[in-house]
Amino acid sequence: MSMGPWHHQTLPGGLLLAQRQCPAPDLLAARLWIAGGSSADPAGQRGAHQLLAGLLTRGCGDLDAEALADLVEGRGAALRCEASEDHLVVNLKCASSDGARLIPLLLQMALEPRLEPEQIAIERQLNLQTLQRQREDPFHLCHEALRQQLYGHGPYGHDPLGVESDLVAMERDDLALLQGQLRRSGAALVIAGTLPAVLPEQLAVAAERHRWNPAAPGLDPVLSHPEPDDKALELIDDDTGQVVLMLGCRVPPLSHPDSLPLRLLQAHLGLGMSSRLFVALREERGLAYDVGVHMPARRGPTPFIWHLSTSAERASEACTALLDEWQDLLQTPMTDAALTLAVAKYRGQEAMGRQTCSQQADRHALLLSFGLGVDYIDTCLERAGEISAEALLSVARRCLLKPRLSLCGPRRGLEAAQRAWERHPLRQG
Repeated sequence: MSMGPWHHQTLPGGLLLAQRQCPAPDLLAARLWIAGGSSADPAGQRGAHQLLAGLLTRGCGDLDAEALADLVEGRGAALRCEASEDHLVVNLKCASSDGARLIPLLLQMALEPRLEPEQIAIERQLNLQTLQRQREDPFHLCHEALRQQLYGHGPYGHDPLGVESDLVAMERDDLALLQGQLRRSGAALVIAGTLPAVLPEQLAVAAERHRWNPAAPGLDPVLSHPEPDDKALELIDDDTGQVVLMLGCRVPPLSHPDSLPLRLLQAHLGLGMSSRLFVALREERGLAYDVGVHMPARRGPTPFIWHLSTSAERASEACTALLDEWQDLLQTPMTDAALTLAVAKYRGQEAMGRQTCSQQADRHALLLSFGLGVDYIDTCLERAGEISAEALLSVARRCLLKPRLSLCGPRRGLEAAQRAWERHPLRQG
């Protein structure tokens, strides 16, 4: 079976449906994408969307948590629901023969969740336990400190799991009110795989029963993300055997023209064992246990983060080397060979990210949710080969001038890295 085009239609009530026939072994992947996510958590309810997401899989309509689990797992299907910063997604993977029975459940889960008190207590406790585990992870502590430096108390200023005090105080009425707002959020249902002929009819029937009139995906306004106070350095004293360093900036969102050049820089700096940071900091100088670059897709200001972990004894040297590399990025154009390799890595990564029906559904749901055209990825793949080293340097100078540094580790390592930061020309402007 060859890969078919994406077909879009509007279900009764207004929900956008996107379908694609993919060469999969009688499998289907479905994504019900709903706008919002943790960036839209109400004030004093940080973690509300993630808590609600977990509850969507704990019963809907006439099915309690056990009955819903039996129905899905009894068919060998996988069901998951989670919230990210920008959206809430219900994910389903199942056999094609079960698609007509299981996929309509996604609408019922979103519109008729049971929100039973005992299930709320279970899901809340699971999230609190995860938050506790995260507090024991120096990498996570360092990342959360940098998140605060970049976003403060803005919409992206907290982990989707939320914070303990808000989770403990949340009540069923709060979650019911938030769930009611899902009906007005932007939404789309995306399905990829071996599509059964009866699926469109079954979805139309389900949509008539569970009518949903959401906003068009991607057209809802992006939330305001004010710049926080200019706190360029954050130290987290943690008695571990290593120091974690994270250096980062806020850069434009995925929809911005500068996003593609920044992703080429990400491929050059942090993708694979031939990447600039891996070679310069780990292979040549042995400064890093691990090193990489993080740049997620976001509707709003995106974090562009370099991360490195090293020993406390080499914290000063590693910090200086990391800052040197950032400064060099602002001063020196990439060589032709490095640019060619970065473009090849970017294209290869995009190709590998669209191999399975699940990946196809994920990518298309993301394009719809961000209001991007269905040809966005193909256009970027073509444009990538046309971007010059000078253009990349210009984007770096425009977007990466004022990085912020977060450090987590033992006191002696923090103090050494702090001294390196304070005397470095990058910090001094």
